[in-house]
Amino acid sequence: MSFSKRSLKLSLVAALVAVLITLSSIYVFRWMTSPVAERSAISFEVRRGESVIQIAARLNTAGWLRHPTLWSLWARWRGLSGKLRAGEYQLTPDLSPKTMLQLLSSGKVLLHRLTIVEGSTYQNLRAILTTRDDVQQTLDGASDAEVIRKLNLSSNQLEGRFFPDTYYFAKNTSDVDILRMASQRMQIELERVWQGCESNCSVKSPDELLILASIVEKETAKSTERPLIAGVFLERLKRGIRLQSDPTVIYGLGAQYDGNIRKKDLLRDTPFNTYTRQGLPPTPIALPGAASLQAVAHPQRTGAIYFVASGNPDGSHVFSKTLQEHNAAVRRYLKTIRAH
Repeated sequence: MSFSKRSLKLSLVAALVAVLITLSSIYVFRWMTSPVAERSAISFEVRRGESVIQIAARLNTAGWLRHPTLWSLWARWRGLSGKLRAGEYQLTPDLSPKTMLQLLSSGKVLLHRLTIVEGSTYQNLRAILTTRDDVQQTLDGASDAEVIRKLNLSSNQLEGRFFPDTYYFAKNTSDVDILRMASQRMQIELERVWQGCESNCSVKSPDELLILASIVEKETAKSTERPLIAGVFLERLKRGIRLQSDPTVIYGLGAQYDGNIRKKDLLRDTPFNTYTRQGLPPTPIALPGAASLQAVAHPQRTGAIYFVASGNPDGSHVFSKTLQEHNAAVRRYLKTIRAH
């Protein structure tokens, strides 16, 4: 074979290789930048210590990555193979292999949410946490003292110390960390409300504000009535009249409460029974929300020292300044209930 023929052949081979490389590059680029699949969104967990090859293989098995080896090589070329971050991610059909790689290296994990309801108790919150399979359980069997120590709380009790709100967290966040988020939020909110408390607030400390706010929280679900109810209780405290709040009695009964409150229950003395004991109970009786905290800090004082349910469907109450007015309101309430 002459030199010119050999050179021509080599040139043709080189040209063919160049074409193949170009076509391959075009295919790789198109594949890396095209949506991965026409599928419904799923959650995908990158496990701690998992290699990019292992992650690619699981994505392939799940039907979300056609060429796992190619994806792994691209990750190495882009310097991302060791930067995929553990956690749970939301994979959506619009993702391409390229943007999927960016997502898994971003740390923008899928967030779960937990709502703490206003008026619920600490025990309610603990019970909810134990049912969540997205929460790492570390407090099984832990005493209140142990929980207080883990949360580094200055208080010696847990009731009322967690702010009702919706909290967002990554999968496998510990129960302690979630409680810490809620307790720190309550500390911030309570301090903020206390700093803005009116001079005639009548409570002597943030703890007293929290306790009374928890009672207000349990007495009504109507936001417009909370300042009025706070005003009633503060007026009773000022005059040395017992609060006589049914929710405190119910809290003191604990597991003995069967859904009905009777006269004997009102007479049964517990540290929380404000029918038998003067002043505030020793701890909050629930987790109060922002509106109840604000109501105690900024009460609506009308001189009323009584209130009773109106019996109307809106859950409203009737407020009275004298026992005679109150008794009349009670009779109207009973008449309304019988009529219904």
